[in-house]
Amino acid sequence: MARPGSPGSVDVLGECVADIFEDRDRSDSGGLALRALAGGGPANTAVALARLGTPARFLGRFSHDAFGTLFRARLSASGVDLTGSVTTSEPSTLAVADLDTTGQAAYTFYADGAADWQWTDSELAATRNDDAVCLHTGSLALIRRPGGSRIEEHLAQVRERATVSIDPNVRPALVPPSAYRERLPHWCAVADILRLSEDDCALLVPGAGLEEACDTWHTAGARLVVITLGGRGALASFDGVRVTVPAPPAVVMDTVGAGDSFTAGLLHRLADAGHLGGRLNELTLEDVADACSFAAQVAALTVSVPGANPPWADELATADRR
Repeated sequence: MARPGSPGSVDVLGECVADIFEDRDRSDSGGLALRALAGGGPANTAVALARLGTPARFLGRFSHDAFGTLFRARLSASGVDLTGSVTTSEPSTLAVADLDTTGQAAYTFYADGAADWQWTDSELAATRNDDAVCLHTGSLALIRRPGGSRIEEHLAQVRERATVSIDPNVRPALVPPSAYRERLPHWCAVADILRLSEDDCALLVPGAGLEEACDTWHTAGARLVVITLGGRGALASFDGVRVTVPAPPAVVMDTVGAGDSFTAGLLHRLADAGHLGGRLNELTLEDVADACSFAAQVAALTVSVPGANPPWADELATADRR
């Protein structure tokens, strides 16, 4: 377990995705201009962790293509350690984003045969990092085959030495929600922290209340369940005891990367307090509320700018002084 005030390193395992947006200023009747931004839930989380000051190592599979170069550049510029990543010939994953009038994004994915889903057992074994206090994963890398099943097996081994955090990040346009429902009990059995959105809950446990959903996942094994509620903040449930934290005011440009930034803020705060590295045995509900409040601040700054562009630590400090 890391000592308070000295964040332990966090490994993040998962995909990079090229988020493709329409460039309206350059589009006309003769053609649609597009802009590609580096994204992907796990990659966004790694970027946000590093910018907040937590040593972060990203475990990903980068294509040789132009998007793979873009991904590496963005992660490196934010201070993310890429020594555990793999370079391969498979193509990058693309997601074409359609923003509604409120800034909510809907995605169409181009992901068949992409590099992100092709993890091998030997590649995962080579990522071992005894200095990491936490491994965070989830999203498409954990559900897509063949790599997802190998990551599941890998988590059981990592759990012997580190806290495990999972964000299902349900993508119904690419993977049927029933596939997530089938695998979620297995994920909870190895996860200490389960972070998901209110929209995820509606797809995973349709018709169930949020507290009922939390209890289901506690029974399956997850000690800390955090459900983000957009502009209403977050609900956290630790061993069945609940707390709700509000979201700070924010002018929303779009919500791209908000949940990923929240996850990073949560893990950063828990690491900084020395709570990661095991089974959360010294964690209190007050600690949970503090970490979620901090995470909500990080998410609020992320939605106030276009795209998945999480704040740096000094930007967060400046916002606190306002």
